[in-house]
Amino acid sequence: MMSRQICTNTLTFLFWSLISVAVYFYFSYALERHEHLNLGASITLLFMGYYYILKTPIKHGFIVTLGIVFRLIFLFSIPNLSQDFYRFIWDGRLLLNGLSPYLFTPNELINTHHALFAQMQLLHDGMGALSAQHFSNYPPMHQLPFVIAALICKNSILGSVVVIRIIIILADIGILMYGRKLLGFLKIPKQHIFFYFLNPLVIIELSGNLHFEALMLFFLTIALYFLYKQKQIHSAIFLGFSILTKLLPVLVLPLLIPRLKFKKTTLYFTLVGLCMVVLSSPFFELQFLKNYSDTVGLWFTNFEFNSSFYSIGKPLMSMLFKIRLIEYMPFIVPIFVVFVVLYFMRRKTIDTKTIAQSFFWILTLYFLVSTTVHPWYLATLVFLSCFTRYKFALVWSATVFLSYFGYQQNGVDDNTFWKLIEYFSVGMYLLFEGLKNQKTKASSSS
Repeated sequence: MMSRQICTNTLTFLFWSLISVAVYFYFSYALERHEHLNLGASITLLFMGYYYILKTPIKHGFIVTLGIVFRLIFLFSIPNLSQDFYRFIWDGRLLLNGLSPYLFTPNELINTHHALFAQMQLLHDGMGALSAQHFSNYPPMHQLPFVIAALICKNSILGSVVVIRIIIILADIGILMYGRKLLGFLKIPKQHIFFYFLNPLVIIELSGNLHFEALMLFFLTIALYFLYKQKQIHSAIFLGFSILTKLLPVLVLPLLIPRLKFKKTTLYFTLVGLCMVVLSSPFFELQFLKNYSDTVGLWFTNFEFNSSFYSIGKPLMSMLFKIRLIEYMPFIVPIFVVFVVLYFMRRKTIDTKTIAQSFFWILTLYFLVSTTVHPWYLATLVFLSCFTRYKFALVWSATVFLSYFGYQQNGVDDNTFWKLIEYFSVGMYLLFEGLKNQKTKASSSS
């Protein structure tokens, strides 16, 4: 009987593994973004495979190998859901030629320095008009892989893509290694890390489409690991690296105050600040600060994509008060986030597990009020969900692909119907989990 069950488990694992491999091959080398039916069918199959592979009792070594194989399938493909990689390569080659991407926009350079580096026109056209008219919004640590790619592959876009992709895959493997250790220390099942490592959104958007949440989360994981080990100096350095890859981890800093108290908090914050200053020093000048802050500010004032509460509030504010809500978002969002952070600070976030969980809820609320929520943003929530009892982020990681249905061959239509399905599904599952956890607490306390 037991041998029959083992055989069934093995066959289930193999079946969904092979299906997933085939779909990932199709996804990486054949699918185009505007092919909505094919995209939807592919995502459905991948998340079915994700569910059954995680559900099937199998040795962890097989799951790790499978996660790496899924990522390596994308190795020689050109990203098909995002064109950001063109800007990555542009910034790297620009830096290699001694020019700062924070001081010159692609549009400024394409006419005056049209032969500055190889494939300049191709990269300019590929990144799109929106990116080409703005300074780089990628922090200094984010630029390092771009420079490495430019050093290794000066004349090949595909070669640069492969180099960047290898860096991201290695970062994901690092997250797997340190994430398992951290979960074990926190008395959370180590296999929870596979919620992240096998997640199709994580694989497609990070390894496939080259978004650097992987590198940011790698540094954040090590920072939390050293925080648990009470090695504050190491933790502060890696948190500085994380913030300089993506800015979001700066929200972790206030959560550390109740744990570290005044003296250690001062030292920790000073080390994070010094790390950021040192790494930013090659770019530092007043114009860099102005251009970078202005570019980051555009996310609050100019860009709208896949929003939830903002999409509801926008027409209401226009109809009732004749005002454009987006003009007030640079004030509304930071104030809202400050109050949310203060609430979680009051919870006495002393242990590492509670800090990770608090960050999870802060980011959830932040994304819900944001004007722009691209699919790859949710990779951070998927990772942080490993430390919680809530798994609505995994549902969201699937439904967020509906936002790609707004992409047409000739533009973008932020379709309300698909957003409604996306957020309704997430909201219902969150409500279900909330009620379930309340019942669990009530029964355990009685």
